[in-house]
Amino acid sequence: MSIRFASAASAVALIACFATPAFAGETQAAPAGPADETEIAVTEADQAAVALRAIEPIDLATATGQEEEASAITISGSATLTSDYRFRGVSQSDEGMAVQGGFTISHSSGFYVGTWGSNLSGWGTFGGANMELDIYAGYKLPVGEGTLDLGGTWYMYPSGADTTDFAELYAKLSGSVGPIGLTAGVAYAPSQEALGNAFPVGAPANPGDKEDNLYLSGDATYGISGAPITLKAHIGYSDGNPGLGPNGTSVAPTGTYLDWLIGADIVPISGLTLSVAYIDTDITEAEANLIRPNFATLAGDSISDATVVFSVTASF
Repeated sequence: MSIRFASAASAVALIACFATPAFAGETQAAPAGPADETEIAVTEADQAAVALRAIEPIDLATATGQEEEASAITISGSATLTSDYRFRGVSQSDEGMAVQGGFTISHSSGFYVGTWGSNLSGWGTFGGANMELDIYAGYKLPVGEGTLDLGGTWYMYPSGADTTDFAELYAKLSGSVGPIGLTAGVAYAPSQEALGNAFPVGAPANPGDKEDNLYLSGDATYGISGAPITLKAHIGYSDGNPGLGPNGTSVAPTGTYLDWLIGADIVPISGLTLSVAYIDTDITEAEANLIRPNFATLAGDSISDATVVFSVTASF
């Protein structure tokens, strides 16, 4: 019995010698001798130590080649409460409050698709609709130190007349110069009935007329170092039909005009943005009078007057 135990102990010691340098050193320091002449006492602690050092931890994911990869698809979205919904300087909510929201699904390749919506009021009632719903898709790709964004948007007015809906293509090039972020954009809506001059100013109605629309824009942002504040500025140029469309609205109500914005975004906590912006256009009161009452609030004010817009946005 003593010989068998000694042989077993020697075997454990030999395994430890090959498995770990530490144990090999300890074994070599012990007196050596034939197994049948020297008994080595092996405690439970020694056996546990041998097992732990001889068997390294195994990462099953690595061993099977199933390491988790970062998802190629991301989903982002936001919800906004704003004091006025301004589209290219012109109010779409009769200078009243609006609730807006949307989400975007993006792929790591650069492709994305999304939707965005807002409540409406006034401005010819958009063919009876009280909501705008935009569906967009595009592709972003790096260009030098910047990013080129190419895509299209379908502007829909649910429950309204179909002739109010229209499609628009866009391209945006963005980058930075030091701490200043810059974006140049162009949006072009091909000839469509929704953009037509159905009710020309001072001329007979022209139902079914189709026109196109061009919009050029420039944006700049500047983040204040050490503060959660970003200053922003925008200027846009519209060139479209000078009258009213088939449902009393127009993307470019006076034909050609400029709109601009200066403001600031404050991010007090992650995912929450407080915004303020001064918005104005160069549409004169005389030009606005030509397309009243459509181009006015219930109080009779032009919906392109200068205003300050406040909004709060929650994003994810």
